[in-house]
Formats: sequence, C-alpha cells, structure tokens
Amino acid sequence: MQDKLLTSFAQKHHLEYLTAPSLIALSEGQRGYSLNKAKRFRKFQRRINTELLKHRVIIDNPYTAWFELGDQSLAQIKAFIIQFSVFSNQFLIAQLNKMIHAETLESMRASKEILANEIGVRFKPAAQSNGEGISGLTEGSIEGGVFHFGAGHFEWLYYIAKKLGLSFAEIGQPKHGTGATLFFCNELIRLYGGNDYQISQAASYAVENWAAAGFWRQLIKGFKGFNESTGSNLPLGFFTWHDQLESQHAAHTQEELEELYFTLELDEGGFIHYGNEMLDGVAAFWDGLDEQRRELAAAH
Repeated sequence: MQDKLLTSFAQKHHLEYLTAPSLIALSEGQRGYSLNKAKRFRKFQRRINTELLKHRVIIDNPYTAWFELGDQSLAQIKAFIIQFSVFSNQFLIAQLNKMIHAETLESMRASKEILANEIGVRFKPAAQSNGEGISGLTEGSIEGGVFHFGAGHFEWLYYIAKKLGLSFAEIGQPKHGTGATLFFCNELIRLYGGNDYQISQAASYAVENWAAAGFWRQLIKGFKGFNESTGSNLPLGFFTWHDQLESQHAAHTQEELEELYFTLELDEGGFIHYGNEMLDGVAAFWDGLDEQRRELAAAH
C-alpha cells in the first residue's frame, strides 16, 4: 500500500528520480525536505553524473581491462596481491578515522559496522564458512555478530598470498607499497577519513560509486582465467564477496547522498571537487599497478 502511495506522490510531483526514503520524508514534510529543494537536487544529480561519475577510473581503467583478459604472469599476480593487501590494511585506518569524525550516532555506527566487519565480525545471522574463512552474508548487522580471526578481510587475501608462495611478512605492510599505492592510501585517510564531514561524504560517495562500477567483476574474470591457464586454484572468495556487497551498496549510497543534500546546506561545487580528488587518488593506485605490470613484463 505504501509503495502505491509513494509512486502516486512521486508521479504527481515529478519526483520519480528520488529514492523511497526521500519520497517518504517529502510526503511527511520532514525538516529540510521541500519540493523546491527536490528540484534543485535533480540539477545537482545531473552535475554529479557528468562531472564526477564519468571520471576515467570509473569508466575506463586500463589496468582492470588488461587484468580481465587473464594473461597475467605469476610475478604480475603476486605484485597485484601485495599492493592490494597494503591498500586493504591502510583502509582500516581511513575507516577508523571516518568513524571517529562522524557527526551523528547513526553515521558513527555505520562506519563502525564497516570497520568491525573488515576485521572479522560477521554480519548476523552469519552463514557457515565456505572453507576460506569467509562468511557468505553481505548484509545484516554486526550487532550480536561473532568475531572470527579467519573472517577478517585481510586474512582472505593472505589465503591467496600463501597459495602464491608469499609469506605473511611480505604483504600488507606500508613498506611493501609502491609510491602510487601509498599516495592512494594517504588520500583515503585525508579525504575519506578526514575531519570535514562534507568532504568525507563526498569521498565516500566517490569511492562507493567506483567500487560499484564493475572492477570487482573484471578482477574475478581475470583470476579465473589465470587459474584456468596455469592450473592454479587461487581462492576468490575475497573478490566474489566484495562484488556482491558493492552491488547492494550502490542503492544505499544514493540514499545517503539525498539525505545529505536535504538535511545540510551542501556545497555542491565542493562535493564534486573533493569527490574527484578522491577518484584521482583511486586512479593513481591503478595507474601504479599498470606501470608495475608493464615493467614486470619487460623484465621477462
């Protein structure tokens, strides 16, 4: 019944572009929500679509396009896992800072949810481990969830590293990161985990849209090709789980953007500017990997 009422309300006011939470807030006349602001948001969304979401790292990533082909050498696969493991560990710092700088209890809890899941608290109810220490659930809450060392995301990467003959001491630490990887990690800490709430939210929106744009599927396809061509059996749970997670995050990310717009006096130009700065950092990471894989190819 509510769905029909919302659809009718959206059609009456030409608001079909808004998510359900925003339509509910508008129909109820919640503070900050107005039809005039909804019309302004539509123009802002158009700016975002053209000035932010068409960033080259979202629509044209040379490294992941190459990786998807599955023609990597063992050295190139190892190099990728090492750099990704450095990013995975440094992301914990950015996420912790994001939690600390949250401006509401709800925002703090949302950031804590991500952080706790990253370090090994499974969403409840948790699925059984699939043999790689990975819970199959990609939504729910950590409230009442159970911590497992093997459910920590970094340990999932370590399962792959071990199969490649890499030791624990050879992955994850900043000293193993290239300049490009460390630049990306520092930008995550500065922007995504920064103390300016609007900048942090802009970076978060940019990161989530990058993550949901399909690069996980490119990596999965590439790893499958590598496994098939080399007879390897690298476990891909880390990548398949994140692909499933990010496809669900896309809708939530849009809801968060709309809530931010209606409840704050958002600096539209600043949001797009800092979102692009974050994506420039993401692009630097992949550019570094692309340069590294070319150097490794030339060395052999």
